Amino acid sequence: MAGVRQFDEGEMLAEALDVFWRKGLRATTMQDIAQATGVLRGSLYNAYGGKEEIFLLAFDSYVGRFLDNIRQALDSTPDPEQGLRALFNAAIASMTSGSPARGCLSTRTATEPAALDDPRLRARLRGMLDELHGIVLAALSTDASRARLAVTPDEAADLVVTFTRGLAVMERVYQDATHLDRIASALMRALFR
Repeated sequence: MAGVRQFDEGEMLAEALDVFWRKGLRATTMQDIAQATGVLRGSLYNAYGGKEEIFLLAFDSYVGRFLDNIRQALDSTPDPEQGLRALFNAAIASMTSGSPARGCLSTRTATEPAALDDPRLRARLRGMLDELHGIVLAALSTDASRARLAVTPDEAADLVVTFTRGLAVMERVYQDATHLDRIASALMRALFR
C-alpha cells in the first residue's frame, strides 16, 4: 500500500543505530542500513530521504536512553559521590558493551571529520552535552554535594561531562574497563574533599 510503511520503525532504527555505531556515520551507506534492517533501500529513501535523517532519528533515540541511564545512576543514591560513581559505572558499562566493545556513539560521531558540518547534527551533539551538564549540575547542587565538592557544582559538572568524553577515547585506545575504572576513581578523589 503506497505511503504506508511496511516495517517497524523502532526495530529499523535500532538496527540502523547498531550499524552507525560499528561503522560510523560517514562510512555507513544506505545499502548497509538496508542489509542490516531488511528494509529495501528505496523504501528507506522514500520514508526518510537519506542516511543522515535515519541517523538523526536513531541518535535521538540513543541520547534519550543514555540520558535516562545517567539520571537513574545519579538518582540511585542521595550520596553525591556514590551517585557520580554510579554514573561512571553506567558510562563504562555502555562503552565496553558488545563484542567488540562499541565505545561511545556521541564521541565517535563528534570526532568524525565531516560530521559537524551538518548543523542539525552539531545541534544534537551540543544539546546532548548541555543536557548531560544540566543533569549532573542538578545532582551536584544539593547542600550535601556543595559541602563535599572541591570545586563549584557547575565546575564539577563541566569536568564530569568533559571527562566522560575523554573516557570514551581512552576506552577506544586501551579497551580495558579496569583501566577506565581506575581513571574514574582518580577523578572522584580530585572532585571530593
